[in-house]
Amino acid sequence: MSLKETIAAHLPYLRRHARALTGAQKSGDAYVRATLEAIIAGEASLAEDLPPRTALYRTFHTIWASGGGSLRGPDAPAGLTADLSTPEERLQRLSPRSREALLLSALDGFSFQEIGAILGVSAADAERLAAESQAEMERELETTVLIIEDEAMIALDIKELTEELGHAVVAIARTRQEAVRLARQHRPGLVLADIQLADDSSGVDAVSDILADMDAPVIFVTAFPERLLTGERPEPTYLLTKPFDRTALKATIGQALFFHRRRAEAA
Repeated sequence: MSLKETIAAHLPYLRRHARALTGAQKSGDAYVRATLEAIIAGEASLAEDLPPRTALYRTFHTIWASGGGSLRGPDAPAGLTADLSTPEERLQRLSPRSREALLLSALDGFSFQEIGAILGVSAADAERLAAESQAEMERELETTVLIIEDEAMIALDIKELTEELGHAVVAIARTRQEAVRLARQHRPGLVLADIQLADDSSGVDAVSDILADMDAPVIFVTAFPERLLTGERPEPTYLLTKPFDRTALKATIGQALFFHRRRAEAA
């Protein structure tokens, strides 16, 4: 397999990872683009002693660490740090390394041995960093949740998992119209939305309607992430692939709330 084919196979998921890490599509895509440009220019290469996917993520995290891994804001220029005097100070002081380890484990499914190779730490340190990040987020980020999902069993599963994380599910919607009505009624702090709804309406359209009326972080859930991660149009910052597990849901919710609250404080 050529280098181009190797990278292309993993690129949609690297973009997803980068957006979750930085908290925004624009900044996440910028770091992925910088990684690809460095590889093309010969300034970076994929480690031959690692599996291709692990090697690609390692190269990305090297670029991220050198250009923005120490940032305290998703869109801040390299070298700048945000004001840490806000009520979100504890969250802002979370180690970038700990969030990296958490996302690599929970969202991307790497083992802690692989995460150690990506981040340049031991497997034990990678596991400790991920645990520290998750524990801190759980303490700080409880909120109310609207679930937009037309399959009853999946909706119930999401509800149970979300409530286990300490959040309060205020409503479950099955259609675009119902989702908009319930969002206006409950003003949730987080929206979890499927892409395809019961009446063949779009969860993307439902979320667009909701965000026109209120400000809340959104996590999309789909069995076909490649349909959204094409790089050809605006794409969701937070995307979960069905079937997902508790750890992936927990990490993605944490990142979504983490960055949304930071932007709200900065506004």
